[in-house]
Amino acid sequence: MTPIPLEPQYGPTLGRLLEPRWRGASPMAKTIVIAIGVGLLAGALALVLSLLDAEYSRGGRVPFSFKYRGLYRTAPEPGGYVRVATKSGRRLLDSYEVAPLRIEGYGGSVTGELPLAANDYERVLERRFGGVRLEGEGKTRISSTLAGYQVLYRAEVSGQTLYGRDVMLLPGSAGAREGVVIEMLSSEPASVSRPVASSGLLERPLKTFTFG
Repeated sequence: MTPIPLEPQYGPTLGRLLEPRWRGASPMAKTIVIAIGVGLLAGALALVLSLLDAEYSRGGRVPFSFKYRGLYRTAPEPGGYVRVATKSGRRLLDSYEVAPLRIEGYGGSVTGELPLAANDYERVLERRFGGVRLEGEGKTRISSTLAGYQVLYRAEVSGQTLYGRDVMLLPGSAGAREGVVIEMLSSEPASVSRPVASSGLLERPLKTFTFG
């Protein structure tokens, strides 16, 4: 490609100014400069990727999807569908996991069945964490089209205090018995009035969760 000629008052270009030094540089110096350039490019790419949403989508009997940012895929608990989390060393900062939920047949509204299912689920939490303190439970709405039932708790895990919010969800179809539990843990203090995923990294995957 023929270079675009520059008016005298705009030259010389930076490339022309540096060209003599580049030609006279030693092979090792050139290698170091190239390595630094590659490192800067990789860092810039990582920064851009960290600002973009990633998306997880799953098909099967209970298809669902969600978007997340600043969290990384890791192995879920046995039986779980997917987990994204972030750590500082060995210390857990935030965790978002989706696991299967199945409830018994019911004749009334699902809003009346989920609190009963939550009673059994609380015993599961006690076995999972050993020592867990239940903070509250009740109906919750995670988006304009999706509502469920949540259990709030605090647990001590390997000497670390974690705040939990697990949301039980069923698809909107009548008589649905299979759904999911969104299990969220955070090291940031939370309360009944401001539970986990009210803000921060866990808010986006919770708010963007959808069936189908």
